[in-house]
Amino acid sequence: GLNMNQREYQEVERVLERIRPALKEHHGNLRIVDIKDGNVYLQFEGGCTDCPVIDLSLKEVVDIAIRGNLPWVRNVEILQPKLHIG
Repeated sequence: GLNMNQREYQEVERVLERIRPALKEHHGNLRIVDIKDGNVYLQFEGGCTDCPVIDLSLKEVVDIAIRGNLPWVRNVEILQPKLHIG
């Protein structure tokens, strides 16, 4: 969202930078969709668009990395990519 806190965005982005090499083996890239009230919303892009379910262990790695480094984060949500039905 446009009202995302810049500082929070950059802090989450910094954590993502650190785990992106591991993500590349699985799904491609993670981007920040929104951050509000201590909830971080992420989405995978590229890589594994046809995977119906995101690897749980991967979600856990992301969750632990973000919440372990950023005390203000209460919850990490990984949103399913929107399916474009042509």
